[in-house]
Amino acid sequence: MTNTVFYSPNIRHTHQLPDQESQHCVKVLRMKEGDKLTVTDGEGFFYDCTLIQAHHKNCMISINGEIPQPKSWNFNLQIAFAPTKNIDRIEWFAEKATEIGIDRFSPLLCRFSERKELKTERLEKIVVSAMKQSQQAVMPVIDDMISFEKFIQQPFNGHKFIAHCYPSEKVFLAQTYRKGENALLLIGPEGDFSEEEVQKAIDFGFKPVSLGENRLRTETACLVATHIIHIINNLI
Repeated sequence: MTNTVFYSPNIRHTHQLPDQESQHCVKVLRMKEGDKLTVTDGEGFFYDCTLIQAHHKNCMISINGEIPQPKSWNFNLQIAFAPTKNIDRIEWFAEKATEIGIDRFSPLLCRFSERKELKTERLEKIVVSAMKQSQQAVMPVIDDMISFEKFIQQPFNGHKFIAHCYPSEKVFLAQTYRKGENALLLIGPEGDFSEEEVQKAIDFGFKPVSLGENRLRTETACLVATHIIHIINNLI
């Protein structure tokens, strides 16, 4: 496996790199015909490849072999969050969470949301880059934005949690989550969920949790929750 990983979701069928990956291969790395490279499809495989046509818009490759590379964690982790007004902060979270390990990002439209819509194209590029940099071969799913009310009614095979700042009965996430469990966590906007939203989530089976004594920004809370789940799963 080479140090640089390229992403091509249809590599098995097309035997070529997408435009952006081709440009990086030829213009940035100065790779030439005959050079070896590693490609992932984002579906759990690395491919040992040889570059047979170096073109900045359409690199053609031959596949010499494939290596199964499943994700390194044995549980499903989904973070549903209200995107911040400053998109850079959510991009930071997406990058770091991908490096740590996450299965699904689900943007929410909540009562106090600062951002009412989210274009996922830029977020997908951030996640692809983080996946390649951390040498993973499983691409996290990025959902389109959905209303809070619709989202909490969707089925989830695992334990569901909602983190909020209201002074009600809550337990620390680290004390209630159990190793190996699938986990879905709801993280609200800067103004928090509304009290009505919190109650609706509880009615649909979400357990109220705390992430600590300090009040956290949305993207910080998202990353803290991600890290807590992984820390617990890495304990002996």
